[in-house]
Amino acid sequence: MPGLPKQEWTFNSVATQYEKMRPGYPPQLYADIFRYLPVDASSNALEIGIGGGQATLPVLKTGCRLTAVELGDALAELCRKKFEAFPRFSVMTGRFEETAFEPESYDLIYSASAFHWIPEEAGYRKVYALLKSGGAFARFANRPYKDKEREGLHEAIQKIYAVYMPGSPPKFREYGEAQAAELADIARKYGFIDITYRLYHRTRTFTSQEYTALLGTYSDHIAIEENTRKRFFGEIAKVIDSFGGEITIYDTIDLQLCRKP
Repeated sequence: MPGLPKQEWTFNSVATQYEKMRPGYPPQLYADIFRYLPVDASSNALEIGIGGGQATLPVLKTGCRLTAVELGDALAELCRKKFEAFPRFSVMTGRFEETAFEPESYDLIYSASAFHWIPEEAGYRKVYALLKSGGAFARFANRPYKDKEREGLHEAIQKIYAVYMPGSPPKFREYGEAQAAELADIARKYGFIDITYRLYHRTRTFTSQEYTALLGTYSDHIAIEENTRKRFFGEIAKVIDSFGGEITIYDTIDLQLCRKP
């Protein structure tokens, strides 16, 4: 699909792998969303950036009507098939900013690890316009952090990155309260109220092959030339195997909630 920004479009090129390797979200996160805003068969919800549907099923199980919007046509089609048993589910293909929706018609709008792709002002103003009075916006994301128990492994992997992705910003800081609070407060500028946030934690352990498959779903990694990427991932896999064959990622998941007056 010509004209799409490379980094934003890359996920669509690995739709099946993305659906398989990207994680879902903790049950407590959904419990907190539904406590903040009860959702049932009478509710109308919108998901921004459905991706591989990692955040979709718990919302569908409430019985609500759920519309999703997804830039990638392959990802959109994957989710149509994945959730075809839910007759009140539909997917629109396109950019959220450019897609037409009925104003003031949604009880819940949410976005999982996708809203950062949308320009801040355009995104928040449109969400505000689409929500009913009293409706809620939930923004959440997974923030992976290095293997805390294998510092030598982390250092060895960073040396490989210095060769294959020189100049890439290091991500050594673990996501915490300060970042979550700052992100939540953005909504205040656009007229939202009842602003709050939550943090959740988990670990995920991968074999070397599983971990490189996960890396193959990250936009900046997908953008690397294929043969170079294979060498890059091969070296990472070799290092992981030399440290016992496993790597553990420490995830922080942050949820921001706000309401339209």
